[in-house]
Amino acid sequence: MGGKNKQRTKGNVRPSSSGKAAELLAKDKGTVPGFIGFGATQNELGYVPAVQGVEEVDSLVDADFRMVLRKMSKRDATTKLKAVQEFGTMCKEKDPENIKGVLPYWSRIYCKISLDHDRRVREAVQQAFEPLILQVKRNLAPYLKSIMGHWLIAQCDTYTPAASAAKVAFQVAFPPNKQPEAVAFCKEEIMSILYDNIMKETPETLSDPQSVPEEEREGKYLRVVTSSLLALKMLLDLLPENESTVLKGRLMELLSQSKFWKYSKHKNPQIRSSFFELIIAFCQYLPELMKFEAAKVCPAVLLSIDDLDPVVSPSVWAAALYVLTCIEDCWAHVNAKKGVLPKLWTVLKEGGRGLATVVYPSLLPFISRLPEEIIGSKMEFFTLFFSNFSKGLLSDRALMSCSESSAIVSAFMECLRFTLHQNLGKDEDQQKVQHMLINDQLLPLLHSALKNPKLQNSTFTQLADTLASWERRTGKPDIEEWADAYRRLLSDFWDGLSQLCMSQVGSAEADKNVLEGVSSLFKLLRKPESSTEQSVKKKGKIRFFDTEETENHESSTADHLEELSFGTKNAFESENSGDTSRHFQHSNPARTGPLEGLVCELAKLSMAFIKEQNSEKHLAFLTILVSSFPSRELFTILLENANPECAEFFCETNNEVKAMASNPAVQFLTQTLLIWVKEARADLSCLVDMLYSVLHCCQNNERKIILNQISEMEQGWLILFHIIQKACVDPVKYAAISDWLKGEVLGEKLVLLTDELCTMGITTSSWPRDTHSHSWVLLSLALSKHINNEFLIAEVYIERIIDRLHNALSKDLSMDQPKTGALEPSLSFICDLASNFFCSIKRCLQMSSAEDLLFTIFQLCAQSQEKTHLSDADLHKLQQTWLLGLTSLINQQEGHFRKCGFFHSSATWLKSQVQTSALDVKRYYLTNKCTSVSLLSYFLHRLQVLLSYTYTLLANLLKAAQPQPLGHLITLVQCLAPNNSEWENLRQKLTLQWLSKVLLKERISLNRDILCAGTDICSSDKIPNHLCTTALLSQVLLQILEANVFSEQEESHLAMSISQIAAEMMYSLQWCEEMKDFCPTISKYHELLLQFDITHERLRKACSALCETLFSRSLESGLLWALAASPFIAQSKVDGGCELKQLYITVERFFPLTEASLHTIQSIVPSLLQEDKDLLVAQCAAKLSTSKGTDITSIDGGFGSLVIINSCLQKGTNVDNQFFIDMLNTIMEWRNYEENIFLFDCTLKNPEPNLLGINVEILRFLRLLIKHLPTSVTNEQWDFIMCSILTWLETVSETVSFDSKPLVLHFVCQSCGMLSDLSYMFQTLTPEISKILPTNLPNEWNNFFVEGAYGQLLPLFLKMAAEFKGTILLPSSMCLLTALGEASALIPLKHLMDHSLPAKFIAGQKTNLPDKLQSVLNTLAPLLLCKARPVQITAYRILHKLMSELPAFDSEHLKSYDDNGNDEEHALSPPAALMSVISAQEEDLENIFSNIPVGEYTDIEPLSEAYYCILGYLLAWKLLLVFFKASPSELRAIYATFLRKTKCLHKLLQHLFRLMPENPTIPGQIADSANKGLRTLFSEKHAILLQETETLHTEVPTLACAVYYSVLEDLPATVRLWWNSQDKRVSNTVDKYTSRYVSNVLSSQEIAAVQTSTQTFKSMVVKARPVAREVLATYSVDDIFIELVIQLPTNYPLGSITVESGKRVGVAVQQWRNWMLQLNTFLNLQNGSIMEGLALWKSNVDKRFEGIEECMICFSVIHGSNYSLPKKACRTCKKKFHSACLYRWFTSSNKSTCPLCRETFF
Repeated sequence: MGGKNKQRTKGNVRPSSSGKAAELLAKDKGTVPGFIGFGATQNELGYVPAVQGVEEVDSLVDADFRMVLRKMSKRDATTKLKAVQEFGTMCKEKDPENIKGVLPYWSRIYCKISLDHDRRVREAVQQAFEPLILQVKRNLAPYLKSIMGHWLIAQCDTYTPAASAAKVAFQVAFPPNKQPEAVAFCKEEIMSILYDNIMKETPETLSDPQSVPEEEREGKYLRVVTSSLLALKMLLDLLPENESTVLKGRLMELLSQSKFWKYSKHKNPQIRSSFFELIIAFCQYLPELMKFEAAKVCPAVLLSIDDLDPVVSPSVWAAALYVLTCIEDCWAHVNAKKGVLPKLWTVLKEGGRGLATVVYPSLLPFISRLPEEIIGSKMEFFTLFFSNFSKGLLSDRALMSCSESSAIVSAFMECLRFTLHQNLGKDEDQQKVQHMLINDQLLPLLHSALKNPKLQNSTFTQLADTLASWERRTGKPDIEEWADAYRRLLSDFWDGLSQLCMSQVGSAEADKNVLEGVSSLFKLLRKPESSTEQSVKKKGKIRFFDTEETENHESSTADHLEELSFGTKNAFESENSGDTSRHFQHSNPARTGPLEGLVCELAKLSMAFIKEQNSEKHLAFLTILVSSFPSRELFTILLENANPECAEFFCETNNEVKAMASNPAVQFLTQTLLIWVKEARADLSCLVDMLYSVLHCCQNNERKIILNQISEMEQGWLILFHIIQKACVDPVKYAAISDWLKGEVLGEKLVLLTDELCTMGITTSSWPRDTHSHSWVLLSLALSKHINNEFLIAEVYIERIIDRLHNALSKDLSMDQPKTGALEPSLSFICDLASNFFCSIKRCLQMSSAEDLLFTIFQLCAQSQEKTHLSDADLHKLQQTWLLGLTSLINQQEGHFRKCGFFHSSATWLKSQVQTSALDVKRYYLTNKCTSVSLLSYFLHRLQVLLSYTYTLLANLLKAAQPQPLGHLITLVQCLAPNNSEWENLRQKLTLQWLSKVLLKERISLNRDILCAGTDICSSDKIPNHLCTTALLSQVLLQILEANVFSEQEESHLAMSISQIAAEMMYSLQWCEEMKDFCPTISKYHELLLQFDITHERLRKACSALCETLFSRSLESGLLWALAASPFIAQSKVDGGCELKQLYITVERFFPLTEASLHTIQSIVPSLLQEDKDLLVAQCAAKLSTSKGTDITSIDGGFGSLVIINSCLQKGTNVDNQFFIDMLNTIMEWRNYEENIFLFDCTLKNPEPNLLGINVEILRFLRLLIKHLPTSVTNEQWDFIMCSILTWLETVSETVSFDSKPLVLHFVCQSCGMLSDLSYMFQTLTPEISKILPTNLPNEWNNFFVEGAYGQLLPLFLKMAAEFKGTILLPSSMCLLTALGEASALIPLKHLMDHSLPAKFIAGQKTNLPDKLQSVLNTLAPLLLCKARPVQITAYRILHKLMSELPAFDSEHLKSYDDNGNDEEHALSPPAALMSVISAQEEDLENIFSNIPVGEYTDIEPLSEAYYCILGYLLAWKLLLVFFKASPSELRAIYATFLRKTKCLHKLLQHLFRLMPENPTIPGQIADSANKGLRTLFSEKHAILLQETETLHTEVPTLACAVYYSVLEDLPATVRLWWNSQDKRVSNTVDKYTSRYVSNVLSSQEIAAVQTSTQTFKSMVVKARPVAREVLATYSVDDIFIELVIQLPTNYPLGSITVESGKRVGVAVQQWRNWMLQLNTFLNLQNGSIMEGLALWKSNVDKRFEGIEECMICFSVIHGSNYSLPKKACRTCKKKFHSACLYRWFTSSNKSTCPLCRETFF
């Protein structure tokens, strides 16, 4: 129909269109086809939106929505999930009008996928529904009836997240008050859907059997039925009462179906649960339907009560209770005896099978609904009922779970109380029931609980509630019958309990658990209010209710027993406090009498066992009884049969004690309790509880006497510890002994105890940690515990104890010997004491001794462990203690600190530590005899610790300082900061060695000698005190300023100190920057500063006045202050900070010139305004022209003016040519009239510093003149310049050495620099520049001056290189060597080859070079091994000039080579001097890389021993490769043979793959598709600079990459052979690296070389194809035409180059194959380019056409290695062969016959 190539019907000029057909159909039918498609079943549409349709459809449904709705109909779950999520997102973003158009189609799709099998899809659908509702709002109403049924089902989804999302959407759509109305509106449609789901649907109708697996179909069916049953319940819940009756007909129809009732026995528990939930709803809202269907409801529910599935059980029991309530005759429809009760007994016996918390709360309502006829004989029924109850309680499952057993016990007691309440009569049957319940059920339950501790809590609590209920009912006079009955019950219970307890306690084998259970029961019964509180908290469903209880509820609560314990303090002070019977005067006698009597009997019985059998169990039981029930009556009973003589010792010790003899409690104490304590008969804690019971029965003064006497006992400390410990946790006990605690006796004893413990800790090296632990804890209680913000003991004793602790730690701090383990126990305990004390009452740290203790702890923390010898654990404990004390101190003193308190002492101590640290370091060195490295580590660690603790100290101060006065912070800073004289002393101790470096770098100028104090700084093992002080103060300053806590007034008060500290820190940082090349330890200090974030940036931001301070210091002192101010002022200008102009206002401020102002100008020249620079230059030029005599060399004269002029010109000041000429004329006038100021024809042994200074500045100016190159310099002036440099060089060459003074070295460097500038100028002359120079000037320079200059300079360089012995290069030496090297490297090649250096030859060295060249090689090549980088680079650059000239001398050797066939391959060594360097370094490199596999990158530290070794090795190879590249192809072959045989190239390649970085990409670039990737070290050319740069750490990797690239470029065949010989790991590493980073660059270069080649061939045309990496060669001679395609591999040059055949005409097949083989050989086995291989191949073919026969061994005219022709002819067959081929033939065949005729070859 729509085929493009079919013949169209005649007259049909338009193609067929489905869209057009749809449009016509719409017009005919009058409807808009929204969606078309096929569903999963025959009666279900797929709801796929039509892509083409009429305009109305397009306007209603957005194109995006149409696509998403189509995806929702897909079968794949992931597709549907993403589509639904996309739909939800679109609903949030799209316009509401577009969303409204989706509603007709969304309602149908929602009904389908809300029941999807994938739960993620169902959840996503409900989540997407919510934004849809929010957008369309009321517009959803027309579609409610179609979706409401499925919406309710979705809210009952078995997947909780999906149900929750549906409920959220429903609540968004309808507020709670509108939900019934909305459901009522759709009730018919909802009911229809739910009825169909419950009664009609099957797994096969809900899902397509052909496409959906059976398991998935069954799961969906079960889920839909479950959700539908719950949705019907939800419908009934939501429907208004009048609306639910409308559905009665449909519901009756549902209930009449037998299939509905079968759901009660369905195998799926979720369906059963939802069925019973629906029954509950029916009972609630339509009870008449349940009554009508009672015959079906009752069996379905009541016969399922044994369904103990966790899902079903709650619903079953709830439904059972509703059925019993709703249907009065329910028992008529079931057989209770055979059907219901047996199931109930089973449930009870099994303890609910783990569902006791669900089942048992329903038991009481259940049995309360049992009629008399079902119960029958009450005695039998309830005996069976409670017996099964008890069996279930004792089942394993119930005992394992506390919640299960608690639920069973609770239900048991509820049912018991209910049954007793129903049988309170006096007839015989009821009394039997009462007796049975008390004696046969309750007491056995209590017995079981006593044996099983897990049951005790719930059982005893329920029992206490039950007894309290009964006791309340005994006092009801209006219902006397009930009161008598409850009295009988209580009497029976107490009799039975008494017998039970006596039987359990009265046995010698009494179980300990039983005794503890009895005591727990008595405690609980003694305090019934606690059980009442617990019962109030308990969440219960059952409550007994009667009118009398309600009326008297409030009054009954007052009848609870009062606690049998101490009353208030006033109660103790009363005279009658000795007897506790009054505590029970308001208690219920129904419990008080029996309980006290039973306690006394049990106590008497226990006492008998203790005396007769020494029973420890009964003693523990007795202690609990006495502690819980203290009374004189009890102590009287316990004194029966006691031995009164035992009390004599105690009573006779004190007359007051004798007066207490009549008190039975005191008698029990003296006659029994103290004896038990001495004999340790029981746990001391329990005996102390008994002691408190004794004290309870005594008056206040008696208690003090007793406690004082106890403290004198042998175990007094231990007893006191327990006494005080219990008083701390119990306010009543504290009130009993508070007077004694505050007394003198206890206080003095604790002070003595502190002395003893501290002394023992210090003097004893080791003692058991537990020996005195109770004593320490006792002190801790005394120091930390407080009641009502008061210490336990008097404050005077507290202060004395703290003072003892402080003294102990102070002694430890002053002792120098190692104390590992010596103080650990006492230190740990002291920390615990101090921590507890610091956290005690608010005013604890107001004591002076407390602050002293805190300060001592701080000292121990803030010193390194090497000094304190503390373990990590002890140090950590000290830190925690200090932090606690610091926080408490700050909070308590609120900014008002004592003058000599903690903070003042800490600041003073910190100041002394950083200013006198050298003494401590020296002591440590002498004590430990350590190395300088460990000494430095110790020093840095000390400083780090100090900074850390200072930071913490200040951070805590600032945290608490916000709302408080800040005077203490100002005081702290002032205490820490040195005064001006102290600062000056600290600065003077800093070495001036840095001056030589900055002088040689031309950053400052001097005309006086430098006194370099402290020249041993390079090996220094400590950080100067100035640096330590500034680090500490800067940290303090930055913390305070960045906290922003000062007001403007307070900050102005501190402005002087702030700017001074910040300036000193900048001074320290600048000193470190200048000294880092002299002293390696400075980098460690820098790391420490960075660790604490002490940087220039923070100082600049924090201190606004720092700029002015630094500038004023620079003008005052110059030198390092000027250098420190320079970067700060420059950065301030960039940041828009202080204006430099505002600092000096006019340039007149710098005059008259002083050394300080001169240095200041030099440092700020880059930041000066241009007009100020011009003004300075003009003034100085004027002064310079008028300077005469000594003024020329003075700072305020010629020297200073010339310094300023040079600095301004160097920084870019623009002046005209005439200015240079005038200045040059002035200098030439000095030469004429003041010749003595020039260092001509003199020595530099004792030069005058002022002369050195002026000569240096003259040289600087002349160098600037040469750089500027003014056109009007005359020939005379050029003669002056060039003659002066020759004379200066002559002066320099005589006396210079590494030990020369800095000014001398500066003069030498400037002289060399001027020579470098002149040489470079003449070597780079252009025709334009030549025109402006005098005519003969270049010739004069080259013919006369060069020889004189370099005749002196090159020997001087070699002399200085020889003087260097491999020591560490100082910056001054580095500058000297660099200057000499820069000048020497520019030596012209002509002068180098015709040098005048001494001859140097090596015995046995084979060479073809002339003597002069060999001498210079032998002289310079060893310098590549020098341990000085400037020397190595200079030697490389000089030798680099020679390398390309050397191969010509080996060519003569090649011509004289006799081709006699004696050797297989001829090998010729490259220059022997270079090879000796390489050989010497190979052994060192083998040692360096001995344990490093090939391919693993090794990072080489710059300027290390390994660095110099590797640098020299790589530079030697780089020279060798230059030599190799300059050689002709014949020489390259024999050089390559030598390299292969000696394996030095193999070693190089292995080393390179340890030196090249894993990722050679140049950092800091973004990939650019136009540039085809990132730039790498292989794609970029890198110059080898003599000056050290910041990239020194990348020099070795960069050089290694350059060498590897050159090796691949110049020796591809040799590298290929090496690669093929490696093992698999190395081969893969090399291949992967080369292919990724090198091959593309090298291939591109090779192809580009072909493209740009100017070489032409006769009869051959060569073309390049860069994209395909191919070269096309076309050879044509006469009628012969040959086309060759050369393809480079992706891993070129490791892979072989392939040669493919193109067109060929006039060449035989065999000949063609030979030529192809030859070209392959030439390209893959020769170390040259493609063009060279093609040239060799063409020459070979040309020879063939010239008539020269091929060698019949290699089938080539020209040999592939040595490029020779076949010369060796056979006398028999006359065929000629290459000599190398014959040699290989003879050696491989072991014959000397011709390869062709087999005759002997002569």
